[in-house]
Amino acid sequence: QVQLVESGGGLVKPGGSLRLSCAASGFIFSTYAMNWYRQAPGIERELVATISSAGVSTNYADSVKGRFTISRDNAKKTVYLQMNSLEPEDSAVYYCNARLVVLGFPRGDYWGQGTQVTVSS
Repeated sequence: QVQLVESGGGLVKPGGSLRLSCAASGFIFSTYAMNWYRQAPGIERELVATISSAGVSTNYADSVKGRFTISRDNAKKTVYLQMNSLEPEDSAVYYCNARLVVLGFPRGDYWGQGTQVTVSS
């Protein structure tokens, strides 16, 4: 019954923008930190962006800092990733992740199916 459904991926030229969305259901969304990960062939999974359960705190990988913005709408049970100034190196499958954090430690994960982002001229 738990679902995380990503959307918004596609093909974009270098310098372009995309906005990824992840719609959640089946759990108490507002109690989970939300993350975006990405996976490219031959490269280990990378944590791209994190947002705390209340949306107060965010963090980004150095490779995307200043270009990507994570946000959430707890009323809509949706997390977003705004990606600007995209580079070919950003090409990957992007995964939405929900993580329950208890006393500062992760206690459970839910994962979406992923959405492909391809940056190419």
